[in-house]
Amino acid sequence: MREKKETKFIDKCYIREKVFEDGGSVLNCAFGVDELRELADSKGWVNITISRRRSPSDNGKTHYAKHDDYKPSSDGDMPF
Repeated sequence: MREKKETKFIDKCYIREKVFEDGGSVLNCAFGVDELRELADSKGWVNITISRRRSPSDNGKTHYAKHDDYKPSSDGDMPF
């Protein structure tokens, strides 16, 4: 059984969704490199989960990011 890990939110990030008239959208993102470096694995990768906020922040942020530190167990457990 997996133990519950503490969620690590990416503090130095800015994510804002731009929705176009045709219904399409794009996420404009900026991340603080120093924070991502600290979260990088031994191969230099950082897995990030981006989720929509319930309502936009005062400065227009529509999404938030958190570190996805999932590591498959040795028994072949797959994340999806």
